[in-house]
Amino acid sequence: MARIGFIGLGNMGLPMAQNLIKAGHDVTGFDVSRPNVEKLAAAGGKAAENANAVASGAEIVVTMLPAGQHVREVYLGADGKSGLAASAAKGTLLIDSSTIDVETARAVAVAVEKKGLLMVDAPVSGGVGGAQGATLTFMVGGSDAAFERAKPVLEKMGKTIVHAGGAGNGQAAKICNNMILGISMIAVSEAFVLAEKLGLDAQKLFDISSKSSGQCWSMTSYCPVPGPVPTSPANRDYQAGFTAAMMLKDLRLAQDAAKSAGAKTPLGADAERIYSRYAESGEAGRDFSGIIRMVRG
Repeated sequence: MARIGFIGLGNMGLPMAQNLIKAGHDVTGFDVSRPNVEKLAAAGGKAAENANAVASGAEIVVTMLPAGQHVREVYLGADGKSGLAASAAKGTLLIDSSTIDVETARAVAVAVEKKGLLMVDAPVSGGVGGAQGATLTFMVGGSDAAFERAKPVLEKMGKTIVHAGGAGNGQAAKICNNMILGISMIAVSEAFVLAEKLGLDAQKLFDISSKSSGQCWSMTSYCPVPGPVPTSPANRDYQAGFTAAMMLKDLRLAQDAAKSAGAKTPLGADAERIYSRYAESGEAGRDFSGIIRMVRG
């Protein structure tokens, strides 16, 4: 049993922390939303009054935060000299499962490691359902030593744990993966809308494409039309498993990374513009697969 601090108890963080409790770990948590902290306490965890208090006595600290600026502030403080890096004991393992920009992930890792701490960036794929079922995929960046220490903890929250390389590579893997996902969901949506206009039944297209060269995850696991995949959000009026706003965030991170790396990603740029229009139309909280409704017009 490890003493684990957990900061960020939202839709993803709370069930992840609860799974650590179920696995027998001693979990202390903090969130800016007090009701979320109370939910953790009700599940057998302990409540902390602030982020730095989470690190007190913790062997491992996990964070699940909205953006790079929040990660930087929590770990380094607003002044760059405080935060968890200053309050955590030497040898503490820090696991950041937020989805943020690669540059921030690498800068924070360098700063905390200078303080004698170990750190991995470990963003996730799998959505709220994966967090609840402990079936997440973790894409992990960091040293071999940090990864080996983090892996047993991550295995209590996820099913697939992949070491992607050095610091920041977990974030790189996440944004590349989700750029593929955003592009492919638009492509699948366009194909189904075209099929409708040509008089081809959606189920027939699915039966053919899901077994042919058009097969992809957006088709077979998350089909954007009702019927072919009963578990897809299309059958629940696109109630979000992964919101359009979250997809847009990841596509923007991918575009920022592409610019800084000098990479050309025209399809990624188009996907970012399409999801931006979709979110701005009032659908930011809808599932990202609902993009088919905008494609349909």
